[in-house]
Amino acid sequence: MPLLARLVACPLTVDVGSGAVGALGPLLSDRRISSHGHVAVVVGPGQGEEIAARLRPELENADLYPVEGGTVAAALELVESLRGGSYDAVVGIGGGRTLDVAKYAGSLTGLPLVAVATNLAHDGIASPVASLEHDGRKGSYGVQVPIAVVVDLDYVRRCPPEQLRSGIGDALSNLSALADWELADRERGERVDGLAAALARAGAESLLYRTDDLHADAFLTTLAEALVLSGLAMAAAGSSRPCSGACHEISHAIDALHPDRATHGEQVAVGALFASFLREDERLEALDAALRRYGVPRLPDDLGLAEEEFAAAVAHAPSTRPDRYTILEHLDLDAEAIRGRVRDFAGAFAR
Repeated sequence: MPLLARLVACPLTVDVGSGAVGALGPLLSDRRISSHGHVAVVVGPGQGEEIAARLRPELENADLYPVEGGTVAAALELVESLRGGSYDAVVGIGGGRTLDVAKYAGSLTGLPLVAVATNLAHDGIASPVASLEHDGRKGSYGVQVPIAVVVDLDYVRRCPPEQLRSGIGDALSNLSALADWELADRERGERVDGLAAALARAGAESLLYRTDDLHADAFLTTLAEALVLSGLAMAAAGSSRPCSGACHEISHAIDALHPDRATHGEQVAVGALFASFLREDERLEALDAALRRYGVPRLPDDLGLAEEEFAAAVAHAPSTRPDRYTILEHLDLDAEAIRGRVRDFAGAFAR
């Protein structure tokens, strides 16, 4: 008998809006995640602790676990704590590092995760991937998709603008990542997963031509949904392929050679624009215009990188993902040619 459908892991609920955190208690009980609130609440520094304090009256049976830093060590320490208790679920409250620690610990202990995002800096909110540091290097670890996702716009709006711009960059970079996947399909027969591609493309395109204010409810809702769709695209594909191409290779290389210059989303935005420039993408101007409208970094200088430093990152980029075929591997430029392309790119898109 032929397989008639496939199952794709996705959250039971995605709640985006102002005041969404206030409905967390009913969400846990109505969705039968935890009828009596026996949950482990994992919070990061800052807004996570504030939200946990606000929820304390509703979640009297919950235990609080503060975490700092997005490391494997922090996640394993949390695992030991979770195994010492009796919980129905893990509730992660905070930014990307906190959620990644909670996702990894929840997966190792077999507990479902409710992700409560306090910022929209990247597409890890609903993804099956946790990005954690180990021995001074950042790696990606497969985890379960959150059982529920909550994004309270009241808290998101309080975040520094660069975090929102980072999320925009991460979401829009899907367009470049998908172009790389299609290139790999043509050149190497790496078949594109149509469902995963549709999810990733829908999220990116929902932002590409928007012109409303960065902090408007409608824009923030669209951004949150785009980032969730990216996570579901990765779940459908079983890898980060629909959301990660040359843009992410370049970002990983910047992290390795020039750490702490900018956020992940800001780096992939520049990487996506450069990769689109290399392939003479038909959406190059639209991508550039979208990044300009919202003040997202577009050029190496916006990241605090000299052209030579960015060129070195581009040369190093393919080694960060040896299994991935992108425009960088396709062109296989030598160091001198890369410097020339970077110089042309900076000249073409100078403000």
